[in-house]
Amino acid sequence: MLTKRIIPCLDIKDGRTVKGVNFVDLRDAGDPVELAEAYAAEGADELVFLDISATEEKRKTLADLVWRVAERLDIPFTVGGGISSVADVDLLLHNGADKVSVNSAAVRNPGLIDALVKKFGSQCIVVALDARLVGGKWLIHLVGGKVPTEVELFSWAREVANRGAGELLFTSMDHDGTKGGFANEALARLSREVNIPVIASGGAGSMAHFADAFLEGQADAALAASVFHFKEIPIPELKKYLADRNIPMRI
Repeated sequence: MLTKRIIPCLDIKDGRTVKGVNFVDLRDAGDPVELAEAYAAEGADELVFLDISATEEKRKTLADLVWRVAERLDIPFTVGGGISSVADVDLLLHNGADKVSVNSAAVRNPGLIDALVKKFGSQCIVVALDARLVGGKWLIHLVGGKVPTEVELFSWAREVANRGAGELLFTSMDHDGTKGGFANEALARLSREVNIPVIASGGAGSMAHFADAFLEGQADAALAASVFHFKEIPIPELKKYLADRNIPMRI
């Protein structure tokens, strides 16, 4: 059985790691290079780096900071934020990223997914799905959650998978930063409807929430930020807790 993955997330703004609630009210969470190195040492399975203001500020991801983080890592490293072309991905992979995450540009130009998969392979293309429950429907939001769309989560996820993306990163904006648990019902439906791995994001507040994401939500990986940044849940203890509940972990 494939092991489940625990993934800390570095949300980057102005070169610092930040964390908010429901994508707003950001507070400083530390130096990204130092945090990345610490997470690798603690046993994180992967690391995600999201330049959360790149798209809004109409600029590219901080490639030099990506290089400095990658230099300290020996675990898979996914980078997202402001990615809109094959050239953007080429630069980030050259600077040490193992995978890239695309969101806004892919919704605006779905053919970008095809182009990236053709050039770099499915294994390094992650599509991020930032969604909020609106009137009973999960709708995709763009530009760090600031721009709502009429794009429905599950139909878009199926299209993304059919276009060859290797993985989905689903963040429930309603749950993000609340520490009330992941959106497990939506997670489970996503896992049923696509045949590629789904990463759960948004809502981690306890070790039990991670177990629920894997058992109820059928997620392949669980991503979190503040509970790791502020030392509320140590990764080694979390992985032991999950393993004790017969959830396959790399320890």
